[in-house]
Amino acid sequence: MDWTDRREQLHGMYPICHDRRWHGGCHLAPEYQNDPVRAIADGEVVAYRVCQHLEGHEGGVSDTNAGFVLLRHETDTGEGRTLRYYSLYMHLRHLGGYGGNCDPARLPDWLRMPTEAKAGKGKRVRRKEILGWTGRCDGAMYLHFEIFMTKIDFEAYFKGTQLGQATPTTPSGADHWGNSYYVVPKGTPILPQPPGTIQNKLKGIDFPLLKGIAATTRDLYIEVCFHLGQRITRVWRDSGNGVRTLLTKAPIKETDYEYNMHLRASRLYPACPSDGYELLRFGRVLSQSPTLPSAARTTWFRVAFDENAEGYVDVNDPRIQKLSDADFPMFAGWQTVRETNAPFTQDGLCDIDSLKTLLKKDNPEHNPYIGTSADKELLYYVHMDDDVRRRLRGLICEMPSEWDGMNSDARYRKIKEKGELYAGNESGYERFMKLHEMCQFWDKTGLPPTASDRLWFFHPLSFIRHFRKCTWLSSNEFAQIYPNKAHPKMDLESLRTEYLTPLNSAARKFGITTPTRLAHFLGQGAVESAHLTQMQELSMIGDMKPAGFYGSELNRLSRSRESDLGHWYGEHPAEDDPWYRSTKFNSKGTRIASSYDWRNGNCDFEDAQKFRGRGFKQLTGRSNYADYWIFRGWNSVEFSRSWWTDPAFKAKNRKGMKLKPITINNPHQVALPENCMDSGAFYMRFSRPNVFIRIDKDNSSLALSAGDISAEKRISAAVTVAINGGNLAEDERLKFTRAAKLILG
Repeated sequence: MDWTDRREQLHGMYPICHDRRWHGGCHLAPEYQNDPVRAIADGEVVAYRVCQHLEGHEGGVSDTNAGFVLLRHETDTGEGRTLRYYSLYMHLRHLGGYGGNCDPARLPDWLRMPTEAKAGKGKRVRRKEILGWTGRCDGAMYLHFEIFMTKIDFEAYFKGTQLGQATPTTPSGADHWGNSYYVVPKGTPILPQPPGTIQNKLKGIDFPLLKGIAATTRDLYIEVCFHLGQRITRVWRDSGNGVRTLLTKAPIKETDYEYNMHLRASRLYPACPSDGYELLRFGRVLSQSPTLPSAARTTWFRVAFDENAEGYVDVNDPRIQKLSDADFPMFAGWQTVRETNAPFTQDGLCDIDSLKTLLKKDNPEHNPYIGTSADKELLYYVHMDDDVRRRLRGLICEMPSEWDGMNSDARYRKIKEKGELYAGNESGYERFMKLHEMCQFWDKTGLPPTASDRLWFFHPLSFIRHFRKCTWLSSNEFAQIYPNKAHPKMDLESLRTEYLTPLNSAARKFGITTPTRLAHFLGQGAVESAHLTQMQELSMIGDMKPAGFYGSELNRLSRSRESDLGHWYGEHPAEDDPWYRSTKFNSKGTRIASSYDWRNGNCDFEDAQKFRGRGFKQLTGRSNYADYWIFRGWNSVEFSRSWWTDPAFKAKNRKGMKLKPITINNPHQVALPENCMDSGAFYMRFSRPNVFIRIDKDNSSLALSAGDISAEKRISAAVTVAINGGNLAEDERLKFTRAAKLILG
């Protein structure tokens, strides 16, 4: 995105063009002429036009491409949160301009023949699919790119956010993604150390002595994000009149905070580290059934309250509002522009004084064009101030489309008046209107006229950058990563529907929110759970021999879902299954696993079967189950934490053990949809905390060169060993990880 930002052209910025006209998109010039234009997401083709030649203007000069593709996209950003929007790619190169690397064979077949503007009629494209190559407009080479939403789609989505609210409040729902934000009201104490800190430690966690302040004198706005294990914090102080002053010129960086968050949560919130983990990540518990009582949810964050002055604030304080990028808070730079506050007059031209009022930003220095040229005065204001351009990127504008030709002359005729771009230049104005008319297509979209039913526009690069923070996997993406063909005889569609929300909730909770992390999580899970079809370990029917159990066929009883049985498989004597207590051989006589008897904390006769592998990462053994029960706060009976160190355990003498194992009567809870993904993510984060350090060294995009492929393979192998204890199905795990990268990266 940083690279793409640098390709934005000043002559065609959002939302103001060089001649002060309303401009619904931005102009992007490629670094190389033959860089292809690709779809930003899977979508349906709404309308398109393919030109054979450059179009001519005044004097017969051919200098403009009118080819375009308009796509409609739909995705999910949270449970019950559907986002529907449109992306437009205008000024695509004409067919006659192809050659060299611009090979029409790389295009969908419907883009290989010339046609006037027409409806898409159900055509679809995939993300990254080539739509064409950058063409020209009025002699300059660039792509006009825009993103908008219809009024009904905009209101349906944003009514669930806090966009436009001057005083935000903590949302009641669990929709949370991207960065976290905390609004600290004035008068809030910020302490030099949390109460109970002894020798700079609270329950074994470091809290260095800072300055603190008895009460803040202004509201503070805190932004927190996690990156490569770090927790990064920035703080602004409210300076009044909508102006915020940055207090952290250099962000507060807490190295390895996220990598060690499992330890922090376990020590600070021993009654329920699961809830504590969410408090440390989100400042609140998002899970539907929290265990920690309110009095035990104190959450100390390190923040700045002045330049070069820091302390600790309890963000669990109910006076502190807790939000995220999912809420589009105004203080994060988002601002709606409606007819009541728009800087655009009825003729579609921007008034600089109204714009200054809207942005709360005067000229940084004298503007030499004041009183001489309205468009030059505006251009100077915009082009000479990075902060102005940054604020423009946060404007979400309710305006008509440039591509709706109704009332065009009434909309643009002011640019012929004195002081405007085409003053005294009628032929220039006619040329502009001819170009404008040439590019119209709105009547082919099936959408209502925008003069009466206006659209909501976003700075397209800001829109993409922002929603890229949301890694809530959509049902469409899930289907591409775990396709039906993976197990043709299984109903994968129903399984994906059942597990999608638990998967997304676990990914959000445990910070599996980068394409790289999610690709490895899903790639490993594809093997561990057989693409969601085995959330509980299966056994075989066969013969017991001195060397172990030799299977002949799958034990269908072991496949029965324990949620349907209502008990764990083996609780009834008739379900006793010696497979789990034995060294395991498949029907070909190949050894596939050792015995689970007296391993991983298993000590009673039925433990090997009772604590068989369950969940997305096949949690196995009483000791691993104990870790998860402690994490969730489910254990209520005292037990000895390391019972497997008892000499009697090592001698396989259950009756002689003095250390007491944990009691778990309902191990099949792990396989329930709401827990199976959570337990899998827990296993990677808590039981194998160094796994994500390895994953974060990988690249989000698919490795292509020999060196990159080798590095990718080493990382995947290390993750496999950490999760599985060996290199079982190592190649398969890498293959599925790469398949996920192809969709997510």
